[in-house]
Amino acid sequence: MSRSPMIAAAAVAMALLLAAAPASARGVSCRLDFDMSGWSVFYKTASGTGRVRCDNGQAMAVRISAKGGGLTIGKSEIRGGRGEFSGVNNIREVLGTYVAAEAHAGAVKSSKAQAMTKGEVSLALAGTGEGWDLGVAFGGFTIEPR
Repeated sequence: MSRSPMIAAAAVAMALLLAAAPASARGVSCRLDFDMSGWSVFYKTASGTGRVRCDNGQAMAVRISAKGGGLTIGKSEIRGGRGEFSGVNNIREVLGTYVAAEAHAGAVKSSKAQAMTKGEVSLALAGTGEGWDLGVAFGGFTIEPR
């Protein structure tokens, strides 16, 4: 598979994230490392686990889930995905449900890029894995403590 769909998906996600980013900067840098799998046929569902780590030493094991819909079809598994939070003062602020926009494409090798926001906190996700999928989806992405 060519890298063009992955680059295009990442560009769409970053543009959505920049449009949703808050004007005020906040003090803590946090990262999400995750694995997730799911399927879609117009309706999309996925779930997985991860770990949030912040540069102030805070860390938390989390459960993640995504639900939504759009022009999407496929089944994929993402291993070693990474997300970057912005607008965070405390690790507890990353918990909750985000409004999400996602672009994904793949056959055998799957790529995912997703941008989302929850109030002043924003999250950009990217990951590669296995499966087959194609589409654009909108919905909710939930992060809960494990």
